[in-house]
Amino acid sequence: MTVRKNQANLSADEKRRFVNAVLELKRNGRYDEFVRTHNAFIMSDTDTSERTGHRSPSFLPWHRRFLLDFEQALQSVDSSVALPYWDWSTDRTVRAALWGPDFLGGTGRSTDGRVMDGPFAASAGNWPMNIRVDGRTFLRRSLGTAVRELPTPAEVESVLSIATYDMAPYNSASDGFRNNLEGWRGVNLHNRVHVWVGGQMATGVSPNDPVFWLHHAFVDKLWAEWQRRHPGASYVPGGGTPDVVDLNETMKPWNDVRPADLLDHTKFYTFDS
Repeated sequence: MTVRKNQANLSADEKRRFVNAVLELKRNGRYDEFVRTHNAFIMSDTDTSERTGHRSPSFLPWHRRFLLDFEQALQSVDSSVALPYWDWSTDRTVRAALWGPDFLGGTGRSTDGRVMDGPFAASAGNWPMNIRVDGRTFLRRSLGTAVRELPTPAEVESVLSIATYDMAPYNSASDGFRNNLEGWRGVNLHNRVHVWVGGQMATGVSPNDPVFWLHHAFVDKLWAEWQRRHPGASYVPGGGTPDVVDLNETMKPWNDVRPADLLDHTKFYTFDS
């Protein structure tokens, strides 16, 4: 059984294996397919049309499946690798371990956001931006520039306390746990982290930054914690809702998996705590 660990507790060998597996997926072309898929759904998911990966109840199961596919791709390179998660409510500064040169590298330079250290810096020669929103071919970040503060533990707790999963109109205007976690309402958790990192993370091609996976692994962990706290609450809508994925409808682009199939993460992996 795969165990997803807090990145702050990874050994040097675990960091190295994760980085090497990510670099191999980039080298063989599989990585860019994940970037392309995510960008396609960011562009098509709107409040007033069909929405699957974002702005909708299926935001959480869609990303759970997306992460599972990526984790399995990593394990096809190195079976020991699991997706780590970044608890951004605790590791909240630019000095956190994940931004070290031995792991993800740090923020970008002030002139153009270009990441200058670590295995994903352009100077290392292994991380070209092939699926991009402009002509810049290097990884960019601007940690803590567009928004100064990452979410706090108290803000996370306030969202975990929301007892209803989602509610009409099932888009970015909804109340409920999903939309407060996604960040269109309330204290803004998930969306704020994307903007705090900046660079490609603030665009539809956000998986170009490997921190995307650690961020969403923690979002996924928060969903699991919410489920544990609210065992009587369930995924909604249950059926007959236009433009969104009901509990037993299949999700694009896979068309072989329903939200109902992904509610129990322990069929696939566990967390270290």
